[in-house]
Amino acid sequence: MTKLIITDTEGTTSEVEGEVGLTIMEIIRDNDFEDLAAICGGCCSCCTCHVYVDEDWLDKLPPMEDDERDLLEDNSNFQANSRLSCQIEYDEDLDGIAVTIAPEE
Repeated sequence: MTKLIITDTEGTTSEVEGEVGLTIMEIIRDNDFEDLAAICGGCCSCCTCHVYVDEDWLDKLPPMEDDERDLLEDNSNFQANSRLSCQIEYDEDLDGIAVTIAPEE
């Protein structure tokens, strides 16, 4: 069993099972975290699945594509460790990754 560590916008941290092949957004959504709207459903056309990735994990992620970067850089809550969780496919190499759900704009 692999795990994903999620901190919600209230600061509560939970550990959930990570399902290989899903995106981090899908795992968060499927575990009923209400802080993550994921309005576009993973099409990378909004910024409602914005998370902050624990800095120890950033180098283990695929590089950000231009469309993801454009959406995030226009967001007032953008940070250096910002990512759209719909653009991160979960696999065994991400076992234990920690993300924090970013506040909504």
